[in-house]
Amino acid sequence: MHEAEAALVELGRFLKAEGYRFTTVSPLTHSRVNARKGNECATDLEGIFGWSRPFDIAAVPEDLCLRMRNAGVLVREGSMYRSLVRASTLGGQLFFHSAYPTAEVDAVFFGPDTYRFVNAVEQYLAGLRTPVRRAVDIGCGGGPGAISIASLRTSAEVYAVDINPKAIRFAEANSRLAGTQGVHAMQGDLLNDIEGTFDLVVANPPYLIDADQRTYRHGAGSLGEGLSLAIVDAAVKRLSDEGSLLLYTGVAIVNGRDSFRDAIEEKFKDSRMRWEYREIDPDIFGEELMHEPYTQADRIAAVVLAATKEG
Repeated sequence: MHEAEAALVELGRFLKAEGYRFTTVSPLTHSRVNARKGNECATDLEGIFGWSRPFDIAAVPEDLCLRMRNAGVLVREGSMYRSLVRASTLGGQLFFHSAYPTAEVDAVFFGPDTYRFVNAVEQYLAGLRTPVRRAVDIGCGGGPGAISIASLRTSAEVYAVDINPKAIRFAEANSRLAGTQGVHAMQGDLLNDIEGTFDLVVANPPYLIDADQRTYRHGAGSLGEGLSLAIVDAAVKRLSDEGSLLLYTGVAIVNGRDSFRDAIEEKFKDSRMRWEYREIDPDIFGEELMHEPYTQADRIAAVVLAATKEG
């Protein structure tokens, strides 16, 4: 681990010791809360590391500023300063990721989808009766999926894979913070850069069409489904017998039809895959319906696909 990443881990330990907690909301909610009178500047740790507000460095303890400088996350903006990272808490753990707003092409996202994804992973593992010796989180971001698996299956070898090198740096630091020994963070495109089969593949891919094609947000395809379908194809080829894929994604419902589910049904027809598909939130990212290509969509829904390869 590089010096700056080790310093980020130390910053995380400091925040945890201070009792820091923050639930990261959607970008729209974040902007609305920050726009309220009195929220122009940070006055506490949550304001600095959660709400990504500028702050007066004279009002911040010197040891905190030193930790931020060592981690390379303190930046000056005019007469004020700002953190380049956010810190979110989930299940008793702290996760670093990109600061708001996540405008950079290589931003590492964490938000409501992350909470739903990790909850889906934990629920699935609670009911899974087959052993998980080797697992992978495709498009891991800051690593919450991989870290969740490693925390619940402590003997498993868990890979956290992402095409974005910034995500890998966050995943490594977050894994160290969580104390998970079995997580291996590595840069890669889907499963193209890793060998072998897996007992469990999980993914929470980008699923929207993003005009700026930011890595964490742009799902490609006609309505954002492209990457999700590619993950299904990659995972099925690399599952061990009785191995499982758990995919959390978003789908555009057009005229009452879920074309992603239709595509999955076609893919698994005449295959060795047993699968279940459920909608866990019927209406997410409603603001996208005002823009192309979603102006004809009824809604965007969060779904979970669980598929197992029969032995």
